[in-house]
Amino acid sequence: QVRLVESGGGLVQAGGSPRLSCAASGSIFSINVMGWYRQAPGKQRELVASKISGGSTNYADSVKGRFTISRDNAENTVSLQMNSLKPEDTAVYYCYCNAGTQPSYNYWGQGTQVTVSS
Repeated sequence: QVRLVESGGGLVQAGGSPRLSCAASGSIFSINVMGWYRQAPGKQRELVASKISGGSTNYADSVKGRFTISRDNAENTVSLQMNSLKPEDTAVYYCYCNAGTQPSYNYWGQGTQVTVSS
């Protein structure tokens, strides 16, 4: 079991640069991937960015060059630095991780609202 707790978010003006953080606890030794999804009203949840443990990162095309994901293994946290925010980035942002080996499981944070005002 892995527990994820997010912080950050809130109301931001367009062009702003907030930072989201997520702290993991529990069976953190088994984490394979950590990342962020988001869900806007009336839309499906979509991947924003992910980072494989000790490996590569992946970004949605819509955030490439604006968002940066980072992971601190010592602190068991994953962060999302968001720059040049746009109103269309408004969504609930969820921290997630995949942990375990055959089988592996996905875990989710409670979500944090990011609202970008124009």
